[in-house]
Amino acid sequence: MPTLFERIIGGELPATIVHRDEQVTAFRDIHPRAPTHILIVPNKPILTANDIGAEDEALVGHMILVAAKLARSEGIADSGYRLIINCNRDSGMEVAHLHVHLLGGKPLGPMVAH
Repeated sequence: MPTLFERIIGGELPATIVHRDEQVTAFRDIHPRAPTHILIVPNKPILTANDIGAEDEALVGHMILVAAKLARSEGIADSGYRLIINCNRDSGMEVAHLHVHLLGGKPLGPMVAH
C-alpha cells in the first residue's frame, strides 16, 4: 500500500508543491511547526535513514541541496533554518518514507527539549 507521501508524489493527494524534479518532491507540511515547514521527499520510496544504500548517496545529497535552495527562496537562508531527518518511532517519524524537514522563519530554540 502506498504511503501518504507516495500518494502526494503520484498526484493522488493534494499538496502545496514548492519543488519537483526527477529525484525529489517538496511540499508544505500540513501541520507546520514553524512559519516555513517544507518536506523534501525522494520520489524513490526509501523507508528510513537506515535504508539508505550506497546507490542513494547522490539522491540524499540532492535533497540537502534542494533544501538550501528552498531556504533561499523562502527568505530564511540568512537568518537561519533547521534540517531534520527523523528515523523510526522514537524520533517521532510519522510517515515511513525518508524525508527532510526544512524549518525556519522564527527562532527555533534548542535542538531537543529537556
